[in-house]
Amino acid sequence: MGVPALHAFAGYGIELEYMIVDRHTLAVMPLADALLQAASGKPQTDVDRGRFGWSNEIVLHLVEIKNARPDPALEPLAAGFQAEVNAINRLLDPISARLMPSAMHPWMNPAVETRLWPHDQAPLYQAYDRIFGCHQHGQANLQSMHVNLPFASDTEFARLHAAVRLVLPILPAIAASSPIADGQPSGLLDTRMEAYRTAVKRVPSVIGRVIPDTTNSHAEYEAQVLEPMYRDIAPLDPDGVLQHEWLNARGAIPRFDRNAIEIRVIDTQECPRADLAIAAAATAVIRALYDDKWSSLAMQQAISTDSLAKILHACIRDADQAVIDDAGYLHLLGLSDRQYRAGELWRHLMTRTGLNRSTFWAETLRVMLEQGPLARRILRALGNDSSSAHLQQVYRTLCDCLEMGRLFSEE
Repeated sequence: MGVPALHAFAGYGIELEYMIVDRHTLAVMPLADALLQAASGKPQTDVDRGRFGWSNEIVLHLVEIKNARPDPALEPLAAGFQAEVNAINRLLDPISARLMPSAMHPWMNPAVETRLWPHDQAPLYQAYDRIFGCHQHGQANLQSMHVNLPFASDTEFARLHAAVRLVLPILPAIAASSPIADGQPSGLLDTRMEAYRTAVKRVPSVIGRVIPDTTNSHAEYEAQVLEPMYRDIAPLDPDGVLQHEWLNARGAIPRFDRNAIEIRVIDTQECPRADLAIAAAATAVIRALYDDKWSSLAMQQAISTDSLAKILHACIRDADQAVIDDAGYLHLLGLSDRQYRAGELWRHLMTRTGLNRSTFWAETLRVMLEQGPLARRILRALGNDSSSAHLQQVYRTLCDCLEMGRLFSEE
């Protein structure tokens, strides 16, 4: 007999991805298999540490930390994830390596430096690489936080999906942490998401517009999203090794295998406390929408995917400074139809959900709102000097922030 599905907002599943780098040069180090073996005593893809687990996905310089079971509250997870980060860094220290935060390595050359996981899941990753090409930024050089929110029925799924769909476009405004690629500013605040949205273009139905279309049930989602995706990839995947719901690359995907929606558009931050603060902000707004506080389900489902995708693209480019002037979208959030900067919009939403009064998250969110997302703070620290030496200095400070559990702040 299976475990009963959790109701919406009864638990939270968080996944945090980090890159393994050389402690001195900060070059990526393909050591995830060695790390997991050191932690468990034997070669394996996953390490069970009780409340938390460590694993690898696709590339050897990446390690993922996750809470093994949904947690009823986000606040205690911040310290828990920090302890796991510290445990990994202790294992990496003797081999002169450490974890680096943020969503992209600033000077990694994925065409040359990518090493795919060669062990038990290798055939799956080889098939994925053959079809989509993993030696590119959008596959090999990206770290994100996934937030998993449960649902217990089709009714809960439809309401949760509608609410998540509305929040996705503005998440880069507070979460962007990838302004640097190929050793220089890319011109975007969320370069990871820009690379991500084009990484599977060979089979467009795998990702759609990143923002998912409206849906009302498991059966409808299977018929309108999953079955067409499986059909489209079948000629390229004759053995069917990729025909699973995790192939879906949209910004939020239903995981019907565990009755949860997985949000994928949030860049990894400088320390777990910052990641979890963004998860708290996102879920507070999602819950208000789920509860019809500002607009009805029918109204939420009626907005077009194109309108939401346009907002997402603006936030990928400009993050907190993106201009949002879609009156219909603002109305769904209970706001007037004047234009807002995305950072200003988040300030209103946090006030209206009461999150800015939370003693646990308030200070972290204040830094993000006053100084901008991590991407803007990185650019400000670099100033006009994007030399290799200065990039190393700034990103070494970010690694220190991760080790010490503190914000990357001007204060």
